[in-house]
Amino acid sequence: MTFVRRSAERLRTPEVLEPAEVESLLTRLRSPYRLLVLLAVPTGLQRSELFALKWKDIDFPSLTLRIRRSIYRRTIGKCKTTTSKRDLPLSCYVGSELEFWREKSKYHGVDDWVFASPRCYGRHPYWPAMLLTRTIRPAAVRAGIEKHIAWHTFRHTYSTMLVADGENVTVIQELMRHASSRSTLEFYSQARTADKRAAQQRVVQMIFPEDLNRDRGTAEKDSESSTVEFEWVN
Repeated sequence: MTFVRRSAERLRTPEVLEPAEVESLLTRLRSPYRLLVLLAVPTGLQRSELFALKWKDIDFPSLTLRIRRSIYRRTIGKCKTTTSKRDLPLSCYVGSELEFWREKSKYHGVDDWVFASPRCYGRHPYWPAMLLTRTIRPAAVRAGIEKHIAWHTFRHTYSTMLVADGENVTVIQELMRHASSRSTLEFYSQARTADKRAAQQRVVQMIFPEDLNRDRGTAEKDSESSTVEFEWVN
């Protein structure tokens, strides 16, 4: 196997949700499923980290999330890398939603899972694949979202939103807990179509500033004349 070369090319471009799609999905989910997505998107947690959270990992006064373990097929293990164990900040909104869920949940002890499964009497967290198939994807269909959603979709969405918002690369890298910015920008982030079109427009405007200004003035005149005609007809 020493001389076998593998292509680094992706077999399929990861799906990324628009902010409006995330909001629409959230409105069609009830807690704790809504909270799972709400926490997954603005933290970019890996699936194994998300379901491995215990209440003792959340410092509510400082709004800090501590990543200390992962879980896969009910086997508890270490985090993927050293950088994966970095603490994450929580927004006030997400923090308050987590506090509300803790008050409501039967399993609210410090060593209890944040997303403890009632079927397992809190001994294990929810089963991610089943939850995705039976709850989250059907909710996406009801929301009119045709994209194929997986748990990693929320992580890609988070990274892409940060890039679209113009955040510093170092900030994005640390929030995503990547060892290098290459992973952040090359593998996890995509430019949205609207942002790419706007960037193209700015380049064209640099090349033909006078023509664009003239076209804009013509369009404004056409708009005014059509408004006058509409008012006269009515």
